[in-house]
Amino acid sequence: MRSVTGAGVVVTGAGGGIGAAMARRFAALGARVVVNDLRTEAAERVAGSCAGQAVAIAGDAASADGVAALIAAARAELGEIDLYCANAGIARTGADQAGEADWSESWQVNVMAHVRAAGLLLDRWLERGSGHLICTVSAAGLLSMPGAAPYAVTKHAALAYAEWLSLTYRHRGLTVQAICPQGVRTAMLDGSDPMAERLLGPSAISPEDVADAVVEAMADERFLILPHPEVAGMYAGRAADPDRWLTGMNRLQQFLAGDS
Repeated sequence: MRSVTGAGVVVTGAGGGIGAAMARRFAALGARVVVNDLRTEAAERVAGSCAGQAVAIAGDAASADGVAALIAAARAELGEIDLYCANAGIARTGADQAGEADWSESWQVNVMAHVRAAGLLLDRWLERGSGHLICTVSAAGLLSMPGAAPYAVTKHAALAYAEWLSLTYRHRGLTVQAICPQGVRTAMLDGSDPMAERLLGPSAISPEDVADAVVEAMADERFLILPHPEVAGMYAGRAADPDRWLTGMNRLQQFLAGDS
C-alpha cells in the first residue's frame, strides 16, 4: 500500500508510543483509523487527537477471543481493513531469572497476536488480491537484546513469522513489513531501567520519527523498516561472522552488567 488515503487502518497498542504516532500520522494522511489499546481512556484520547479520522476500540489484541472481537468491531466500523498494524508489544527483562509467566505473556503478545490477526485477515485479503500487515518487531529481532531474553527471543519469532508471510503470499497481493527500531522514547524506555538506558538511550529517537520511517517505507513497500539505518550494517555483520558478532555482544553484555 503506497497511500493510506481513504484506507481502513487498525493500529494495536495505539494508546501511546509508536502506535499513537502511527495512528495520528495515518489519520493526517486521510486514513480511517481504529485506535486499539487495552487502556480505554488512552485509546479514546489518541482517537480524539486524530481530527475526526479515528475511533477508539479498546480491548485485548493478543488473545484469540480478543483479536477476533477487535477485527469484527473494526470491520463493522471501517467496512474493511486494508492495513493492520500489529504494534502491541511487551518487554519482560531478565535472562536466566525470567519466569514462566514472563515467557508465556511475551509469546502471546509479541508473537501470537500477529499470528491470530493474520489468521483472521488473510482469507479476505487473498480473495481480493490485496492486504497490508505491518508488524512492530524491534532491532532485537534482527540482533538481540542483552538482559531481556523473553523480549529478544519473541521478537526473533515475530520477525520470522512476518518473513514467512511475505515469502508465502507476496505474489498474491499481500504486503508485509517489519518495523525494527532500536531505542524509542516510549514507556518501554522511560529511564527506569539503567541497563536499557545505557544500551539504547544515547541513540533513542521519538515515536514520531518511527512514524516518519514507516510512511517513507510504505512508498516502496520494502520489508524491513529501519528507523535506525545503522542496524542494517549490524545485521549484515552478524550474518557474515557470527562468532565475531557474538564475542562483541558478550563484551557489550559484560559492560552493561558491570562485569568488565
